[in-house]
Amino acid sequence: MSERPALSVVMPVKNGGQWLHTAVDSVLQQSFTDFELLVIDDHSFDGSVEQLPQDPRLKVLRHPGSGIVESLNHGLVKAKGEFIARMDGADICHPERFQRQMDFAHQHPQVGIVGGLVEIFSDGSTVSDDNISYQEWLNRLQSHAEIARELFVHAPFLHSSVLMRKPIFQKVGLYRDLSWPEDYDLWLRAWLRGIEFAKVPELVLMWREHPERITHTDRRYATKEFIKAKAWALSESLLKDRSAIICGTSKAALKLCDVLRALGVRVAGFADVTPDSADTQHHDLPTLSYEAMLAQRGDALLIGALGRRGASEQLRQIFAASRLVEGHDFILAG
Repeated sequence: MSERPALSVVMPVKNGGQWLHTAVDSVLQQSFTDFELLVIDDHSFDGSVEQLPQDPRLKVLRHPGSGIVESLNHGLVKAKGEFIARMDGADICHPERFQRQMDFAHQHPQVGIVGGLVEIFSDGSTVSDDNISYQEWLNRLQSHAEIARELFVHAPFLHSSVLMRKPIFQKVGLYRDLSWPEDYDLWLRAWLRGIEFAKVPELVLMWREHPERITHTDRRYATKEFIKAKAWALSESLLKDRSAIICGTSKAALKLCDVLRALGVRVAGFADVTPDSADTQHHDLPTLSYEAMLAQRGDALLIGALGRRGASEQLRQIFAASRLVEGHDFILAG
């Protein structure tokens, strides 16, 4: 490792337990070697950090704060590399991960955040259908256009799979400690600032599904918090000085309406395939058929929030047939 490595790997850890050693080994055994591995210990008490191997590239950092956001920001401040790779203490890097992502980054200097293909696995149990579907969806999104198009559907990267140019944090700021996930917040802010996304079309990470993952234990990963994040980003971009019509009347759609209105966005109404009657009301707003909505929408942004698997693609086809432009006339948000 050089005095100023090309890459800094930031790995926040709190009681990494049985998987931490495997995760660290998968980093230390990379074919690309010009990196430092910063393990930010968030007050662990299980002894796992003390058992890590000795390696000049591995540095254990401790800080007075607590929580993943403070750990991540501490790692960013201490990082010496021009590039930042995220890694979690339960996951496994493909041996060629960093070489693949660094090569891609050098070949595509306009790309600020580089992901890659991922594989979700679970020790001793079957991966759930939801996770299989999520993996397939993630791996379909590879170009900037594909990732940006789906940004409001769900988080388009697994956090521990990305490599980022360190200067992007000068544009978007450090991680923020909000009510929604810090990684999804970063993707949204990067999009708002025009940062380009892409993924290496090769496997980079094996992501371990287990009950103790923060995605299961932290309330910031609740559906309502993702909705708040989406509403905030829309209010800062496509819904500035513009009204919205929400397509769908699911629980998530109604929550989105509430949050948008709280942010000062005018919601003109809802649209549904088969509203009960012409004067159906939700949240004191009219619910129209799609035909009526398309005829009356004016300049309103149409937001698809149907809440049913497969329904978003059907809605996309309906809008495309009406010559509406995705990302300008309409977006899909779940």
